[in-house]
Amino acid sequence: MTSTLLPSELDAILQFTVALARKAGALILEGSEAIRASGAMDEKKNSVDLVTEYDVRVEELVKRELSAQYPSFKFIGEESYAAGARTSLTDEPTFCVDPIDGTTNFIHGFPAVCISIGLIAGQRPVLGVIYNPFLDQLYSGVKGGGAYLAQGGRSPARLPLAKPRPLPSLSQGLLGIEWGSDRSADMVRHKGESFKRLAGNPAEGVVGGRMAHSLRSLGSAALNFGMVAQGGLDLYWEIGCWPWDICAGSIIAQEAGCLVAGSHSSPLDNDVNQAVLEGRKYIVIRAIGDSETEKGADAQKRLIKEFYETVDDFEPK
Repeated sequence: MTSTLLPSELDAILQFTVALARKAGALILEGSEAIRASGAMDEKKNSVDLVTEYDVRVEELVKRELSAQYPSFKFIGEESYAAGARTSLTDEPTFCVDPIDGTTNFIHGFPAVCISIGLIAGQRPVLGVIYNPFLDQLYSGVKGGGAYLAQGGRSPARLPLAKPRPLPSLSQGLLGIEWGSDRSADMVRHKGESFKRLAGNPAEGVVGGRMAHSLRSLGSAALNFGMVAQGGLDLYWEIGCWPWDICAGSIIAQEAGCLVAGSHSSPLDNDVNQAVLEGRKYIVIRAIGDSETEKGADAQKRLIKEFYETVDDFEPK
């Protein structure tokens, strides 16, 4: 199998991964019911980053079925990585999977939980499926084929869900942020100061404040990407997550007209290459409509620069 996949091949893979995501979603719901019935949970790292046996079971299900259908494809998964498995990213087709994104939500019964299945070819995401079984939300996207949201038995709707609106400044934005699992003093300080400037009113003493409409945390990187893709969030920024958290979401967002980039120094060329995938610093901004004075694509770049001038840059652990 070469690194270049034909559109017909991607369409067939998409159909298979959508069905597999729904099967994995049923297992996630089974796990949620078991946790509610028993009250049991295992801890990993700290009380914010919880993992259960269902994380492993879902990944085993997905890996087994993908390997049987596509034996030549490589596989990167969150739980496999945690167990010590390492797969180097090459040009060859590679599935990149987060079996349960939003594990803390999963434990607490907060319905922002999903399975995220991405496919990388040529070291770039080319296909993504994100499925939240609690709300029956299924995001999907294929390179060159657009991005869609299917929900509640309705026909898939193309993303973004509405005509892109202009976005003059961050002060008019609804911004996605996350605290993450690292609650060390340095991390909390960097994020806390960044969030304060994003939300704060400069006229009332917050130096550098942007006074965004508000900040939102869904507790799932994949669902944050999906929400930006559909236009419900204007922007999402994260330091500290991993390729499997954002792989599927990146191609869905790109196909919905979003701009995806990496760190402060990352070029704003919408190229989600290996450096961006593995950089653990991510930003995505929704499709923006043209205004009388500015093209939407220029506004995306301007606002990311404005955002990065506002927040701290720091290294994840």
